[in-house]
Amino acid sequence: MKKNLLLTILAVLAFLSCDSSSLETAEIQVGDKTIRVEIADNDQSRATGLMNRKSMDEDHGMLFVFQEEKKMSFWMKNTLIPLSIAYISKNGEIKEIYDMYPLDESPVRSTRSVLYALEMNQGWFERNGISPGDRITLPENR
Repeated sequence: MKKNLLLTILAVLAFLSCDSSSLETAEIQVGDKTIRVEIADNDQSRATGLMNRKSMDEDHGMLFVFQEEKKMSFWMKNTLIPLSIAYISKNGEIKEIYDMYPLDESPVRSTRSVLYALEMNQGWFERNGISPGDRITLPENR
């Protein structure tokens, strides 16, 4: 009985430690627009992403930072809000933008090798006149 209780407590603590509010944040430029992003730069934060969020402020997003350029694939498992994703090269150029839908586990793949992915509320890029070929200004040391 005590062993099961201890395991349950440890599982809850592990879940709570995944709180996205502990992620580093930064302001970046996307085209001529300044936004605030949470930075997902390790396996755990990239795997959790924006899962289980009920909303996200309009000019906020999540920047996924990878170790090497490669073709990427994202899905919307346990993600409750509609998103748009921009796949971005190592020099900050947006290569592709796709819409993604809540709870859809179909892969959304980049067709090119990229180093970053930026998730924003669905339609944000279009509403702000951002398209492939535009650039983002990355945070220092990224």
